[in-house]
Amino acid sequence: MITVNLEPDGKVLELHDIRSVVGLLNKLGMRHTMAIIARGGELLTPDRKLSHGDVVLVRKVTSAG
Repeated sequence: MITVNLEPDGKVLELHDIRSVVGLLNKLGMRHTMAIIARGGELLTPDRKLSHGDVVLVRKVTSAG
């Protein structure tokens, strides 16, 4: 299980069977261009692996252009 903190929504989700950032984004219905993902202050690219017990921040971003 990983814990996902969604910002700016302020929601906290607990997800099972998520093994990568791409899998997490797919589960959330997002593309990699729609959010910044961080774990322990480190930005994560879509190819990074996630492990049981990880706490991940998903910060939704929008273009103002």
